[in-house]
Amino acid sequence: MTTKFQLVCRKCKHRIDSFEEWFSHNQKCPKCGNNIVDTEYSTDKNKILELISKDAKPESLFHYFDFLPLNDKANIVTDGEGIAPIERWKFLEDFAKRKYNLSLQIYINRNDKSFATGTFKDKGGALAASVLKEAGIKEYVVASTGNTATAFAHYLAKAGISCSVFVPHDALPDSVAHISTYGQKLFRVKGDYAYTKKVAAEYAKKYKIQMTGGNLDPLRLEAKKTLLYEILRIIGRVPDVYIQALSGGTGPFAMEKAMKDIAGTGLVEKLPRFLLSQGDRCAPQAHAWEKAKKDKFPQHWETVYPIYENPVTLIPTIATGHPGLYPLMGPLVQKTGGEIFQIREESAVDIARLVAYERVIKIGPASAAGIAGLFESLKRGYFKDGESVLINMGEGAGRALSFMQETAYTVQDIHSVDDCLRFDRDALKAKVWEPFE
Repeated sequence: MTTKFQLVCRKCKHRIDSFEEWFSHNQKCPKCGNNIVDTEYSTDKNKILELISKDAKPESLFHYFDFLPLNDKANIVTDGEGIAPIERWKFLEDFAKRKYNLSLQIYINRNDKSFATGTFKDKGGALAASVLKEAGIKEYVVASTGNTATAFAHYLAKAGISCSVFVPHDALPDSVAHISTYGQKLFRVKGDYAYTKKVAAEYAKKYKIQMTGGNLDPLRLEAKKTLLYEILRIIGRVPDVYIQALSGGTGPFAMEKAMKDIAGTGLVEKLPRFLLSQGDRCAPQAHAWEKAKKDKFPQHWETVYPIYENPVTLIPTIATGHPGLYPLMGPLVQKTGGEIFQIREESAVDIARLVAYERVIKIGPASAAGIAGLFESLKRGYFKDGESVLINMGEGAGRALSFMQETAYTVQDIHSVDDCLRFDRDALKAKVWEPFE
């Protein structure tokens, strides 16, 4: 390989030298028409040792420029995303010890601290804007349940690229507001996410505009993989368990891609065990996994999954009723010894209250669904004593103000001082913990 990177068709192994070529063929292999590619780099893999050293002072995900599919740093579009802190949350460790007698190390990737839109999609938006800028793309189409749309609208606006965004009718109002105020075009589609993607694709085809390629789009996958590098830089090792609220599944695929990029360096030996949670009102991958597991994973089990049209859900940002990537996600989770399972969406408010009390952090519903995955995994016995756990948290409450309003529980309307009872914050501790004890 003579260039920094090449896109390699996953089906026929044809090599594509640039994103200009990839876009000129409408993001399909010019040889076989396949739309899934892997990005391979000529960078010396050992370069990662320098990038994750304790002396490194990254300012954004572009600290890992040598392992990103961008040729010229002059095209970088950034708002300091990708270096959100990874914190150890002792109150969750104490709970695991107290209730389940498990000694766990529990880390949280604080995507709510992302400097642009406060969502875990900012990394993908930043890299996409940078690559599109470098390739001379002036228009782009995005279909999303909300968070991806917000991030792409933000970063493409920053790059001066016109972005037409399609979201389902039940997208959170706060997402709609964020997208609209960037001066990008928003289409709210009267239908579910699957139908939204169909309409967006028809629009892109009609006007001959490039469109985001979904969860395995290299623009998103390559950006999100930098989480593993940040884990190695901050924690020093790959955790035993990785937890995330699951919609499509870019996060786990990105972790796998990052490990392939630096295989042979001695930094990584195996993937963490993936424990992926889905809201119970739209959990097709969890339901498919449960059936396959019950049937002892028969031949071709990964091709059998339900499709839910127009799901009515409390957490629309992770609601994907048509799980097209399950045939790839299921085997990946199985390979790691992991699980896909559902959590009660109603628990999101209780979790947000708990986190706000214990950590003074306001989180959004997708973040709560990820942390619910921890509580459900404890209940189901998915952990081993002594394991380290990383929860890839979703968004901050600023992305879902209506959800934050639901979490309020100490408001009292009064007529006079006689109605006021003296307040002691410590007295609320039992109240916020009650749903979990």
